[in-house]
Amino acid sequence: MRFRIIFNRTTKQRMLPMDYQYYISAWVYNVLRKADAEFAGFLHERGYGQSETKLYKLFCFSRLNFGKPKLWKEKKLFEISGHAIGLQLSFDIDEVASTFIKGLFLQQEFYLGDKFNGIDFKVSAVEALPEPAFAETMDYRLQTPWVVSYKSETDKHPQYLSPNDELFIPLALKHISEKFQSIHHSTLAFPLKLEITSDFKRSGILVKPGTREESRVVGNLFNFRLTAPLEVQKMVWNAGASEKSSSGFGWLEIDGRLNGKRLMGD
Repeated sequence: MRFRIIFNRTTKQRMLPMDYQYYISAWVYNVLRKADAEFAGFLHERGYGQSETKLYKLFCFSRLNFGKPKLWKEKKLFEISGHAIGLQLSFDIDEVASTFIKGLFLQQEFYLGDKFNGIDFKVSAVEALPEPAFAETMDYRLQTPWVVSYKSETDKHPQYLSPNDELFIPLALKHISEKFQSIHHSTLAFPLKLEITSDFKRSGILVKPGTREESRVVGNLFNFRLTAPLEVQKMVWNAGASEKSSSGFGWLEIDGRLNGKRLMGD
């Protein structure tokens, strides 16, 4: 399920690191970890039993919607002029948890950024968004990069593959299948099929900036067509298509133009 969250700046700070995804991920993890036991109780009280699925096990988020900030490229900073900033956040959870999630994030106050640059925010609104009508074949466009990594026995660090690598599609589908089976404890009804329908653009995000574990994870932006069971379509919509979805990778939107053509029989 997807949620639209609106933040408001509470101080005069305006500078935000360009690689802000890591800080969003850390904030969401912090909120969810504190609430996980409460969430298990929430499900149990409503007849869903003692779920083993952690609230924070599968989530994904969009890019921030902050209009057209001033870019300080040499300093790797955005200068934000507006007071209200939007974010979409999604979880691979049932609709029953919608009210719980909204209450969890509403009125949250937090600092987003590093020790040098960042902004104090307060959540002013949380809205649950309707899901699209899923079909076994769907056309999507990526808003954040799809990461496919491969590490051989001789590699010290993982290789981040591009879509023109012969391993990209098989490993991408393997990841989706394993994610689905591990979370839903179910086998797939039929094999998945992935077709890339546009050119691709390489794009990276700095993970754990300013620490010893700092690294740049590189993925790809492109449009694609996925043929999969409805439950899998719903999962990639709510939990991202990529590896490292909880770090801000693999957020997708419906490619309405292509879906519309297919529905009209083109």
